[in-house]
Amino acid sequence: MRGWALALAGLTTLRLVVAGVVPLAPDEAYYRVWSRVIQAGYLDHPPMVALFIRAGTLLAGEGTFGIRLMGPLGLAVASVLLARAADALFPDRRPGIWAAVLFNATLLVGVGGILATPDTPLLVFWVAALWALARLHATGDGRWWLAFGLLAGLALLSKYTAVLLGAGAVAWLLASRPAWRWWRDWRLHAGGALAALVFLPVVLWNAAHGWASFAKQGGRAGTDEAGFTLRFLGELVAGQAGLATPGVFVLCVAGGGVAAMAWARRGDAAAALLAAMVLPGAALFLWQATGSRVQGNWPAILYPAACIAAAAYCPPSLLRWRRPAAALGLALALGAYVQAAFAPLPLSRRQDPTLARLGGWDEFAAQVERERRRIGAAFVAAEEYGLASQLALRLPAGVPVVALHHRWALFDLPRPAPGAAGLLVQSERRDSAPDWPGAEPLLPAEGPLRRSRRGIEAERYRAFRVATVPDLPPAAVLPRP
Repeated sequence: MRGWALALAGLTTLRLVVAGVVPLAPDEAYYRVWSRVIQAGYLDHPPMVALFIRAGTLLAGEGTFGIRLMGPLGLAVASVLLARAADALFPDRRPGIWAAVLFNATLLVGVGGILATPDTPLLVFWVAALWALARLHATGDGRWWLAFGLLAGLALLSKYTAVLLGAGAVAWLLASRPAWRWWRDWRLHAGGALAALVFLPVVLWNAAHGWASFAKQGGRAGTDEAGFTLRFLGELVAGQAGLATPGVFVLCVAGGGVAAMAWARRGDAAAALLAAMVLPGAALFLWQATGSRVQGNWPAILYPAACIAAAAYCPPSLLRWRRPAAALGLALALGAYVQAAFAPLPLSRRQDPTLARLGGWDEFAAQVERERRRIGAAFVAAEEYGLASQLALRLPAGVPVVALHHRWALFDLPRPAPGAAGLLVQSERRDSAPDWPGAEPLLPAEGPLRRSRRGIEAERYRAFRVATVPDLPPAAVLPRP
């Protein structure tokens, strides 16, 4: 146990170091803007990621390390709770340490866990809620329903897919005969009311803003193509095998299958809980993949329970693969850290997602600033929210950054003053003209604006001369560090 604690502390320290060294992705820079404008809701997600970033920056400053600080720390706590949940469910087998090891060996946690995105607090509170259910099962103390309700509400404040947490709990209460007695306990219903109360501010924010966030995310839950198609199913399975790492993925599938059979054959309540936390979500994502693309990070919430199942129920023939599977996952995460921070391999944008999302932002911002000074622009503007947020994070102090998009009408941020001249930057990957009225194309003095890392191009940008006018579409002046 002491060795496990030391290993987790060492892994968390490594993640904190990487969090401070690896550049921020556009989405992380965007969520940093959220942390400066705390609201009960946003167009894209509920507010928990903004609260995580705000806490980190209050503790460690508004740099990369502070923005990401709470993620590795939260996942360290989640790892301990996952191990305790597994041991509470299966006290005779004590699979907790291995469940936590497999969980940390996935790239979804090992790499995704250092990024300041809504998935990180979602995983933290999802695991904590799973731990509360495991304690409920182990102790028979109905007060754990209150803890579960609170933690489920916090998970909903992180990301809307946390609704699957409540769906899993209901599925367990329906499918497991030993759990039926809880339907008569007032604390179960009080826990549900507590979860709804915690989530209520998000509902009220949506009601006051035309249900914008619910409409946006609800529109992603259906299918894009009429009829049945296998187009995205293979992509989903292959993507999960990669993001979970192949060995951990196989162990999770095998352990989850055995757990489901243990529930079906023997009515095992602990196995039923794991199956309820995996199977409904897996069925939903597989169904969606028959008509539209499922983003690789969406099924991450299935892995805490799946890793417990892998550690507790994995067939003996596969047990010897636990160590190689964990070692491979940790090695792949380490390789991703090194490539993102130092880029020793000269890979192209298509081959290296760290270049596409993380590479060359400081040098690009310096190039934009030189062009701004050359044309005498009073501000820099962008229509892509991630690009605007990166520029707001990296341009010299005192340079206003204006973001143009309808999403900014939902923020309590100042609009740009009319009558000022500016420089608009737009990615060449966008195939449309700027929405900014009267935008005039520019040929920068240094040639096309490029973002690159060690001479390898990540993206190319257009430049436009613009001016703030009275009929400007929704726009906001972003907060600077």
